[in-house]
Amino acid sequence: MSDSPHPFSRVPAVILAGGQGTRLHAVLPDRQKVVAEVGARPFVGYLLDALAAAGVQDVLLCTGYRAEQVEAQLGASYGPLRLHYSHETEPLGTAGAVRLALAQVAAETLLVLNGDSYCQADLPAFWHWHKAHLARGSLLLTHVSDTMRYGRVVTGPDAAVTGFAEKGGAGGPGWINAGIYLLTRPLIEQIPTGRAVSIEREMFPAWVGQGLYAWPGGGRFIDIGTPATYAEGAQFFAAAPTPPAGLEGQA
Repeated sequence: MSDSPHPFSRVPAVILAGGQGTRLHAVLPDRQKVVAEVGARPFVGYLLDALAAAGVQDVLLCTGYRAEQVEAQLGASYGPLRLHYSHETEPLGTAGAVRLALAQVAAETLLVLNGDSYCQADLPAFWHWHKAHLARGSLLLTHVSDTMRYGRVVTGPDAAVTGFAEKGGAGGPGWINAGIYLLTRPLIEQIPTGRAVSIEREMFPAWVGQGLYAWPGGGRFIDIGTPATYAEGAQFFAAAPTPPAGLEGQA
């Protein structure tokens, strides 16, 4: 893998874009949430802007529920990005979707992103940190004022992940999973096939002690998984930096 100024030129990004978004059905009854409009543009456009700015060239969107909306909205390209699709015919969960997508890429490491959350971060710095730690898997963390809704990621002094505190536990400030990961093929190949598998609830705990690390480099964070947070999206991005030149409105 190259350590060029654009490390992601050979690292594909995988966006999880197949969830049913059941908590959002009251406000998005007929829309796949990743292409729901936030600030007058599809939410996934903000993720694609960040990937393009990081030097990513290829993006694989893992689709399922309302897959046709995602492909119709985005097509085969977005600015400088080449877009590809991995379609699950039955729900496979967040880990199952990544496992299915692996057959379409040859790279040894994948950059994986949740399609319904956004975190400001220096993705090339995340890559270099991941390589410096000889990690097999790395989670991007961000700090929030109350972790109760998200759960916490517990790390040791060397930044190795040692455990996870479940959602609904003790609240207060802490570090949470920001939904952005660097995962190597050997880890992804451990994901069971033929059934739905959660990367958060099943695979991450299973990978503790197998070279799983966490980088506390995330900044401003939002997910649009509930009607309340979806409603906050436009204001969140209005306060964010302007998208890179040439990418506005292309989602």
